[in-house]
Amino acid sequence: MSSQCRIWTKDDPILEEYHDHEWCKISHDDDFEFEMLCLEGASVGLSWAAVMRKRENYRRAFHNFKINACAVMTDEELTALMLDTGLIRNRNKIFSVRKNALAVQKIQNEFGSFDSYLWGFTGGLQIDRYWKELSEIPVESDVSTRLSKDMKKRGISFVGPVITYSFLQSIGIVNDHLADCKYR
Repeated sequence: MSSQCRIWTKDDPILEEYHDHEWCKISHDDDFEFEMLCLEGASVGLSWAAVMRKRENYRRAFHNFKINACAVMTDEELTALMLDTGLIRNRNKIFSVRKNALAVQKIQNEFGSFDSYLWGFTGGLQIDRYWKELSEIPVESDVSTRLSKDMKKRGISFVGPVITYSFLQSIGIVNDHLADCKYR
């Protein structure tokens, strides 16, 4: 295994598990893709490690990120989550889960699935460049910029081009494991 590929995990067991078993692994599950969209949004301005340490709390609070369940959460439910110390207590981020669920439902109705919509930006192909060094990995791309603009237009929050690039990695549309990483 390339120790360099895993260096960003900083020997954190939660991040190591994520790197080894989820990061850049292809998923075609709408609810998982929605979970990663919401978690990436929660990480805006913070570290991914901080969000991942709270992931189980997020799953509990947001019905395991079932899109339909999140779409019908009430203002009262969302406001109550502001008191939950297991979450990042930012009102806009908490309320964005419902807002994004509603937008994703519209996307599902239009494209048949959230997955079909997302993979449509790459023609159904994974972007895999076999980087040799971490410094080669970009923080955004043409695809993340186009997807970001389109998601914003559709009413999805916390999806700038950089966060969207991280989101694409998290669901495997982009594989940025280094060429010599055994977890490719």
